[in-house]
Amino acid sequence: MKRDIHPEYVETQVSCTCGASFTTRSTIDGGAIRADVCSECHPFYTGKQKILDTGGRVARFEARFGKAAGSASK
Repeated sequence: MKRDIHPEYVETQVSCTCGASFTTRSTIDGGAIRADVCSECHPFYTGKQKILDTGGRVARFEARFGKAAGSASK
């Protein structure tokens, strides 16, 4: 590696809008990162995720155009 061309690798405090924070290392100047979501408040990690109802769209499509018959064999 060449000397004096790489940025300084310093400890950085990451803080989330929910109030959680942790320390990591980064090359970002200032030593602080603000995040909108983290593993403490993201719905995937907390188990509070909402299930999207895509079945309604499929049912509406089938009602409008009918269910497809078996595909023709080639």
